[in-house]
Parts: sequence; structure tokens; C-alpha cells
Amino acid sequence: MPDPTPTDAAALAFHDHDHLDCAADTLARAEAIARDHGARMTPVRRRVLQILLESHSAMGAYEILDRLGAEGFGNQPPVAYRALDFLVEQGLVHRIQRLNAFTACLCPGESHSPMFLICRACNRVAESSSGPFRDALAASAMAIGFQIERTTVEAVGLCPACAQAPA
Repeated sequence: MPDPTPTDAAALAFHDHDHLDCAADTLARAEAIARDHGARMTPVRRRVLQILLESHSAMGAYEILDRLGAEGFGNQPPVAYRALDFLVEQGLVHRIQRLNAFTACLCPGESHSPMFLICRACNRVAESSSGPFRDALAASAMAIGFQIERTTVEAVGLCPACAQAPA
């Protein structure tokens, strides 16, 4: 499968696809990126990324920590937080502010400013391109002399499956 664009990644999150292939491909690209950056993908870091790649949902640090503890990696909060900090710093994981949770980046190594589409019913998170939105925001800020340093766009709604489900 070719590397997905942020728009393709959004489609993957909300539609049927070969998720094992999706996760394996993303993990392989993430490991190559870490290696290229001279960073070490320790067993804990790798396992945290694998856990996040198991589904297209966001997970909280303590939920990840519970999994790590059950698998013998340790159950102290710094274990999960250090791994998550590393993965975010490397651009392999995104922090979803609204959920105080993390999700695997499906486009690691690509320069992109994603926006996150969060299903309020099933908690799936899709990563999509925020290009047009980001451009409009930058133009608006520039018009009043504001310098944007960081932008996170998170939209909450219903994914296609949940929108079609009976109430």
C-alpha cells in the first residue's frame, strides 16, 4: 500500500480496510524515521506505538500504562509519558487535546498540519489535512498582525457508521 496522505488516512479511520497492513506499514515507516533521526525505538516506545496502532481511536496515557503494566513493561506513569513524549517529538504520534489522549500518526515523515475528526459516539479519530482551514486562519491572523505559533484543529461529530446507526 502506498503511503497514505492525510486525506487518505481519514478515509482509513472511518471505513473498512486491511487494518493489519495499515498498522504494519505505519510502524515500519515510524521505525525508519526514528532510525533516520538517530533516535532509538526502545521496546517500550515501540510497544506504545503498536498499542496506538491497534485501532484508529485515541487512548489516554493511563490506558496505555495499564496495557504496558499488564505486559511487564512497568506501571509507573513516567514509563508511558516518556514513551509518548518521544513519539510526539518524532512526529509519530499526535496528542488530541480535547480527549487528553494520543493517536498514532498515519502519515509519519510527511510535513503536514493535520486536523482531527473525532467521532463522539465511538471515539475513532481520523487525521485529515487542514490546509485550506490553516491558510484561511493564517490570512486572518496576518491581517491583524498576529503571529500563529501553533494550531490544533479538532472537529467533533459522527463518523459514517455512527451517523447511520439507529438512535
